[in-house]
Amino acid sequence: MKAKIIIISIISLFIISCNNNHTHEPATETHEHSKIQFTTYNSDFELFAEADNFLIGHTANILAHFSTLPDFNALESGSITVRLVVNGKETKQTLEEPSRKGIYSFNIKPETSGNGKLIFDIKNKKGVFQVLVPEIIVYSTSKEVHDVAHNEDVSNTNTVSFTKEQSWKVNFSTEKPRTEPFGKVIKTIAQIQSAINDETFITANTNGIIQLYDNSILEGKDIAKGQYLFSISGTKLADNNSSVRFLEAQNNYKKAKADYKRMKELAKDKIISEKELLNAKNEFENSKIIFNNLNDNFSASGQKINSTTNGFVKQIFVKNGQYVEAGQNLLLISQNKNLLLRADIQQKNVADLASIKSAVIRQLQSNKSYTLDELNGKILSYGRSTNSDNYLIPISLQIDNNKSFIPGGFVELYLQTQSNMQALTLPNSSFLEQQGNFFVYVQINPELFEKRQVIIGATDGIKTEIISGIKASERVVSKGAIFVKLAQGAAALDPHSGHVH
Repeated sequence: MKAKIIIISIISLFIISCNNNHTHEPATETHEHSKIQFTTYNSDFELFAEADNFLIGHTANILAHFSTLPDFNALESGSITVRLVVNGKETKQTLEEPSRKGIYSFNIKPETSGNGKLIFDIKNKKGVFQVLVPEIIVYSTSKEVHDVAHNEDVSNTNTVSFTKEQSWKVNFSTEKPRTEPFGKVIKTIAQIQSAINDETFITANTNGIIQLYDNSILEGKDIAKGQYLFSISGTKLADNNSSVRFLEAQNNYKKAKADYKRMKELAKDKIISEKELLNAKNEFENSKIIFNNLNDNFSASGQKINSTTNGFVKQIFVKNGQYVEAGQNLLLISQNKNLLLRADIQQKNVADLASIKSAVIRQLQSNKSYTLDELNGKILSYGRSTNSDNYLIPISLQIDNNKSFIPGGFVELYLQTQSNMQALTLPNSSFLEQQGNFFVYVQINPELFEKRQVIIGATDGIKTEIISGIKASERVVSKGAIFVKLAQGAAALDPHSGHVH
């Protein structure tokens, strides 16, 4: 009984060993299991493929992963034709739909050996596209394939596998560092204020008691131009009573109108002189002007207050039933279209003020950053002197409000100076910090990344200067680096984790 158990255990181990090695054929057939990988980009797609080495007369599988650019999402639908062109001879296959989202599995049997190319013709709802892989080798013997496979050696030192299926599920992208002018950056805090020409005060034109139109006149409430807000009543005032003046002007207007109408009839019969008619007309027109002016702003109950602009109620200065005087501010309406950023910088940066060309504004509550151009902004002025109360240099910028800035709040301001010095830069989202050191994930291929330490320089709030650690030709994870880090941690816990397409 014990012997049987031992035999079964040995057979089980042998099966497991065979499955792990993935080797079921003699050495002369290793071309069926040796793989090549190729990656290519154009303006619309990233192609990452794993394929059998191409051997004349043998079918090679091409497992192609297509990601749309610039979002790096999986290509979900569309017809793709692959063409293998070698020495003018073409072999092709067409797949109408992916086998899984983003993945197409082709089978190609080369008819001739030599150097060639792979062409992928893509047709979907957005149009017709083409992806080219320019350097493909079709071997003539199994020995050539075996020798190539034997010489291939990819280092896995400090690398992490992050599959396309994983990257398609998160906000992920890669890009090469940019070489661009990168000058000195002055970082400071700026307060958000409403622009001077963006606010309007509503004032009282007479003395009286304030009466709100309704309970909807509240701070933050949207207001339309011409909207009735409240009235000022002077009916209980003994002196300078607006209601009395309105009724007096109304009576004078009615009397002058009737007198002028009667005078015109008398003038037809030459009963009155031309001078008397002219005096009656003048009296009528003067009383009409006075009455119309009061009628536009007053009623028998007092002054009518209407909004003179569109916007929202920023501040209310009075309460219902309060006594107000002529010229007193009642309401502040803000259009909230333009905003002013006021900041102070240290005197050591005074020499750089004239060379400031742009800025980046970062919101503290959301960590979102905007360039000055994105907000249609401009630098208005900077101080030329200090005073005894403040030894810092003031600077003012104007931006359009994209509905995410609140007057009175604060933002981080990165002032960028003009420079002719070229620097290598990456988006700030590329970097991970560990104990004061900064790392990025450099792409070995679209499913394998190397964690690498970099030395960084200044940041402008959106991108950061790279002093050393990567080359301009290398591709780096620019979005989703934290997910790659988590995948690396998961692989450390489970060294056998991975995937099979």
